[in-house]
Amino acid sequence: MRLTHKVAIITGGARGIGKATAEAFTREGAKVIIWDLLDVGQQTAQQLRDAGFEAEFMKVSTTDVPAVEAAARDVFERYGSIDILVNNAGITRDKTLLKMSWTDWEQVIDVNLNGVFNCTKVIVPYMVERNFGRIICTSSVVGLSGNFGQTNYVATKAAIVGMVKTWAKELGKYNITANAVAPGFIKSDMTDLIPDEVRNATVAGIPVKRMGLPEDIANAYLFLASDEASYVSGHTLSVNGGVF
Repeated sequence: MRLTHKVAIITGGARGIGKATAEAFTREGAKVIIWDLLDVGQQTAQQLRDAGFEAEFMKVSTTDVPAVEAAARDVFERYGSIDILVNNAGITRDKTLLKMSWTDWEQVIDVNLNGVFNCTKVIVPYMVERNFGRIICTSSVVGLSGNFGQTNYVATKAAIVGMVKTWAKELGKYNITANAVAPGFIKSDMTDLIPDEVRNATVAGIPVKRMGLPEDIANAYLFLASDEASYVSGHTLSVNGGVF
């Protein structure tokens, strides 16, 4: 039970990688609060409670600073700490540079970058007060390699790599670590829509010859949230089957 008595907020925790992370964290003893705009998050939290775990859902937009502040204050007042923040929420609006609109750019920047900053900025003071914290952010293999048609998405995921390095330097004295995970090609609702021939060609280029599962990423988050990773900070952990 590596996360016993720990309180974890997981943004974008309603489904996919976020849901798998909520499941992994609660199995290890954490109290998990899912922040998401998708109402299915309520169902995810209920499933965890039905299984005997501690979980709840709060409908929170990470781009709405007053809402983030109110939700974080509520969690801290009720639980007495916020030990772990997983900045997992994200969106895509893929187009080539020549076709990408200003709106496409701004929406992805707002959720994937500003949202990460907002949640971390608001929650870190609660971690400082308790002299403990684990900040984990979702980057991407494309944040390290670049990718055709994803100027906006790549920009945010590359920025996260730099932010966790900076936060590691600034927050280490408060016993707070900051790390990122860079997933590769992961099975999700989005990748399920990819034509079979494209998906098969992509998998063929992965050294381990399979897509990643949400649980593969959740396990990386779990490690970084645990005491086993107490000396790991400022790092981006690639979980991509060896593709990059």
